[in-house]
Order: sequence, then structure tokens, then C-alpha cells
Amino acid sequence: MKKTISVLGSGFSSLSAACYLAKAGHKVTVYEKNNQVGGRARQYEKDGFLFDMGPTWYWMPDVFERFFSDFGQETINYYQLEKLNPAYQIFYGLGDTIKISSDINEIYELFEKEETGSSIHLKSFLKQAKDNYNVAVRDLVYRPGVSPLELITPKTVTKLNQLFFDIRKQIQKKFSNPRLIKILEFPVLFLGAKPGNTPAMYNFMNWADFGLGTWHPKGGMFQVIKGMEILAREQLGVKFVLNAPVEKIGVNKEGEAKNILVNGELIPSDIVLSGADYHHTEQLLSPEYRQYSEKYWSKKTFAPSSLLFYVGFNKKLKNVSHHTLFFDEEFDSHAEYIYDTPAWPKNPLFYASFPSITDNSFAPNGNEAATFLMPIASGIEDNETHRKEYFDLMIDRLEKLTNQKLRDNVLFAKSYCINDFIEDYNSYKGNAYGLANTLTQTAFLRPRIKSKKVKNLFFTGQLTVPGPGVPPALISGKIAAESILKQIKL
Repeated sequence: MKKTISVLGSGFSSLSAACYLAKAGHKVTVYEKNNQVGGRARQYEKDGFLFDMGPTWYWMPDVFERFFSDFGQETINYYQLEKLNPAYQIFYGLGDTIKISSDINEIYELFEKEETGSSIHLKSFLKQAKDNYNVAVRDLVYRPGVSPLELITPKTVTKLNQLFFDIRKQIQKKFSNPRLIKILEFPVLFLGAKPGNTPAMYNFMNWADFGLGTWHPKGGMFQVIKGMEILAREQLGVKFVLNAPVEKIGVNKEGEAKNILVNGELIPSDIVLSGADYHHTEQLLSPEYRQYSEKYWSKKTFAPSSLLFYVGFNKKLKNVSHHTLFFDEEFDSHAEYIYDTPAWPKNPLFYASFPSITDNSFAPNGNEAATFLMPIASGIEDNETHRKEYFDLMIDRLEKLTNQKLRDNVLFAKSYCINDFIEDYNSYKGNAYGLANTLTQTAFLRPRIKSKKVKNLFFTGQLTVPGPGVPPALISGKIAAESILKQIKL
């Protein structure tokens, strides 16, 4: 029987779920608070410059291919991919930089040059990482997170010990060179937790990095969103309503979600699926229908928020790559200000994306588009004074480390931080990435896909399974859709 399904939000997880639900024959409408589809993956345009406002890294291409293949499609039907070489560049200090090749053999050579014998250890490490990737990303993460038994299969039973020691110990057991350790710990940052708090099983991220490579969709990550929207709207019949903030989720006397209130209008719904912030969504319910208390959320370990700048330069930059990491300060010191004693960091690391190096659609000819991102703790005070202070810091470091004057070449710099995440996405404490993937926040220990208090209410996205990141968001949407379809059949 065809159901009327209302989907809150239009980020990757919501779009994914909407596609699967529409494919199954249901009437699906997506309600987006903002004036553009994409959620955190929206796009910003100014004076001929283009910026992906959220994700800028395209990793795990097989997850994207798997999504589109579920609808008889291929990614090439919606956007073009280019494998980046170098994949990214790391600055350790003045005149001290490394570029990570797209060629695995060149990566082995780089490691051997830095630390004799390390290439042998890297091959062994990546063999395990690839095996973990095949088990985790191609199987485990597609499970709904309702039971610890989901983690136990013939393939995983020999790997469960990797959940009980951290990836930092695993890496430092094999490698002693601090520069190589930083390279190997870097992919874990996508999981939103410190390497010392991340289970070793997650070393599959290193296979995503070195084995599968870093890619760029021509036109940016927003092209992936547009491709998913075209699939949903034009091929599957999903309806989209923009500028449509949901004000309330109505529950009947039987404890069933029956409608949503949008711009003062009650919209009947057989099923409600929220890809919006989980905490915010529960605030749309009467208190007795909320699963998780404020105390629950306050005790959770959140992945970082971010201070971002979208910058237009009136010249091309030197000595940088499409993805450039500034690791000239210690991550552990920076991490203390994110996870242990939340505050603005004293000596932060930061990341910069210069997509116009690869793709001339991002900036007018002879100009450069740049996105700067500095991880910060969720919930700290956000004001213009802090924003300016850290923009100056990043520009100063960029000038020094890349040996070029740039401050006078800045045409504009749009900032985006905690207050904006709250305003635009109703994000809990202004977090940017959701819950960190620590042991106690993995799989069945994350907030539920299906509400235990309200029938016909479901959740998807970075605060539930499988976790933060774009590929996990696509997977989360599929998990949520399958949970809904399973209930419909009962």
C-alpha cells in the first residue's frame, strides 16, 4: 500500500532515503528549511567564485557507485570524476612539505625515504586495512544498529579485538617517524575523534586514502547533490519543497506520527523521516515522546565544529595543492581544546582547499578560490572578534609556509562558524560533523534509526548509524529506508 512519507532536510542522507522510498512506490516529499537543496553540502557563489560550503573530499568512490547502481545508474550519468594527483599536500613547517601521490608505489617510496623499512610495514598495514574495508564498508556499516549481534559474523569474529585497542597504538607500533604517523592518523579525523579514542578497526580509512584515492567531482561536491536530486525528482517522482522549516511533528493518541507543521500548515504524513539534526527533531515533539534527554546529549562526544572561510583571491597561488593540510602545529595540543577542555585553540592545525587549481569553474580566470577550515569544539562562544583573529592567523601561516604575499590579494572572505550551523541547520551546539566514532558511540550504541517512543518516526544522518561523513550519510539513508520498508510490510 502506497504511503505518504515526509522527509525532513535534503542533505545526503535524506536524499538517499528519499530515492529508496520512492523507488519502492511511495509518495515522498522532502521539506528543506533553506532555499537550496543539499543541507550542509550547499554551494555558495560570489562574483564568479564557487565554493562547496560543506564537504570537499570525495573518498570511497565505490559507495557512491553502489548507491547509483541501486537505481540502475552510474555516477558518470550525473557528474564527472577526476582522480587527484597529488591527492593532498601536507605542510609540517617552513620549507618542509610532502605531497601524497595517487600512485600507491610512490607512496611506498615516500615512506621508505622517510623511515627505512617503513614501506614493508605500510604494505602489511594496508593489507589489513583493505581487509577491514571489505568487511566494514561493504557489509557491517549497512546494518541498522539495533543489536550488538550485527557485529558478529564469520568474517568479523577474528577482528573484534580491533575494537578494543586504538588506531594510534596500532600505528605507533609499526612506525616511529612522527611525520609518517601524522599521515597515517590523518584519515581518522574524518571520523570525528582523536586517534587515541578510535578503534583500530577503523584503519579501513587508510585504505580509503591510499588504496582508493582522492577524487574531485567536476563542479564540486554540490554536483553529487544535484545528481541525487535529479535522480529523485525526475526519475523517481520525489517532490521537493524549499524554504519549508518543520515546526512540529504531530503524534496521535495511538502514539503514531501523523503530520508535520510547515509554515503554519498541517501536512498529513503516514511516516516521518528526519535527516535534520536528531536533537532538534526531538524538540519538535511533545516532551513525553522524546527518547533522549538533555543530559544524554550533553554527555556525548561530538565531532568538531568548524570555523570556515570562503575566500576569493585575485591571483593564482603558488606552492599549494587542491587539498592542503597545515600540520605545522601538534594535533594533540589542538585536540585538547576540542575534546578535553573546549575552548578556542592556541596553536591550531587547519586545512585549505583550492579547487580552482583543478577545476576552472570555481574561479574567474587568473583568480583562486579557497576554503579554509579550522576544527573547533562545539558549543564554544562564536563572535566576529574570534573569526577575524583566526582568519589573520591562517593567512599569516599560509603566507609564511608557502613563501608568498597574499593578504592584499584577498577580494573577500565569507566566514561560517558555530552560530551559522545553529541558524542554518539547527545543529546541536553548532556541531559540524555529528557524533564522533568512538567505541562507546559505534553501531548499536548510537542514537536509533527508529524511534522507540513514536511509531512511524525514523531518523537518518550523521547522529545515527553509521556515523559522520558523506559515504556514511548515503549508507544511513539506505538503512533508514530499509527500516521503513520493513515496517510497512509488517
